[in-house]
Amino acid sequence: MSRLYPLLLVFLILSVVAIACAPAPPAAAPEQEEEAAPAEEIVVGAIYPLSGSLAATGVDLKNAVELATDIVNNKSELNLPLASSAGLPNLGGAKIRLVFGDHEADPEKGAAEAERLITTENVVALVGSYNSAVTATASQAAEREGVPFLNPESTSPTLTERGFQWFFRTTPFDRLFSENFYQFLDDMQAQGYDVSNVAVLNENTLWGTDVATLENQYAEEYGYDVVANIPYEAKAADVSSEVQKLKAAGDAVLLQSSYVSDAILYMQTYKQLDYTPTAIIAMDAGFVASEFVETLGDDANYILSREVWALDLAGTKPIVKAVNDLYKERYGTNMNGNSARSFTGMLVLADAINRAGSTDPEAIQQALMETDIPADQIIMPWQGIEFDPETHQNILGSGIIVQIQGGEYKTVWPFDLASAEIVWPFPKWSER
Repeated sequence: MSRLYPLLLVFLILSVVAIACAPAPPAAAPEQEEEAAPAEEIVVGAIYPLSGSLAATGVDLKNAVELATDIVNNKSELNLPLASSAGLPNLGGAKIRLVFGDHEADPEKGAAEAERLITTENVVALVGSYNSAVTATASQAAEREGVPFLNPESTSPTLTERGFQWFFRTTPFDRLFSENFYQFLDDMQAQGYDVSNVAVLNENTLWGTDVATLENQYAEEYGYDVVANIPYEAKAADVSSEVQKLKAAGDAVLLQSSYVSDAILYMQTYKQLDYTPTAIIAMDAGFVASEFVETLGDDANYILSREVWALDLAGTKPIVKAVNDLYKERYGTNMNGNSARSFTGMLVLADAINRAGSTDPEAIQQALMETDIPADQIIMPWQGIEFDPETHQNILGSGIIVQIQGGEYKTVWPFDLASAEIVWPFPKWSER
């Protein structure tokens, strides 16, 4: 037994050496963070009046943003942003999914819907909301939450004068449109027409009030006499008193700002009380809504309205017809100025999300700041889309004036874009 101890000792020493010299087992590879898979869909919120007195207009706007989204999500040969690819290429082909909110033309509901879409639906951005008063409150919610808000249709000047960082507007606004009215009237005077007097009629929410202020301001600047200033309660059921005041003011060009139910009611009352101003120049809105002509028929003829779009522009811009054909095939009606603006705004927002290559709000905000879409890639008669770095207002927009003739909107000003001769003055009801 005593002889085994030296052997055991040698064995133990050799075992320790062997273990010490053996190569260490490979270290466990550090856990690597899995790369996030590209999002399969990007959720965008859209807030419009889908019920109530403006429901028909809201449907037009909803249809327009849905069509724009389908063009983004599916490949086509249209010369529009993102049309040549299916989905957002910088986000792995992710598709946009729209979630709608109904504000019912109520500013409080608009704000609540914005909050819901942001906090519950987790939208990466918002688009809307047509009514300036609603856009004001809904965009306040987006500003508070730090979410981009793209406004295609609201025209109150105050919206881009608030110093908001997350709010962007593609449409031209009422300061430009109001001055356009007097530039147009100057051109009519140059052709020998007496248009020295104007009357101002406006609904009394944020939009109509701002318009009336601007129309009075430019009347003084351009040397026109304002013979009547008549604000009225929005959604009024009877406007006979206001129309009698207009009649008492004498001959004048009527500058009117009304949403669609009011615009229709006023036209019916004008005919009933036989009021025929020199001309009626509308601030868009209700006078270009699809149900305006549908409801009034021939009584809608000869209204003039500022516009940002007209189907007859297809004569010089083929993309207008191509998109309108898609819209009409799907929804059974032509686009109008409201739906054309919504369609364009949705494409601008999608383009920014794609260029951001991210759903991060700050990345989308920065991409919106860098937007530069040329004129040939939009259906609007604008020089393109580019946002002012301070106000976030599109600086390349412009307006036109259309006249309803034979139930269709014809461009009549600027005269070099006109597709029809203007009918002036507004024909008496008894002579139609």
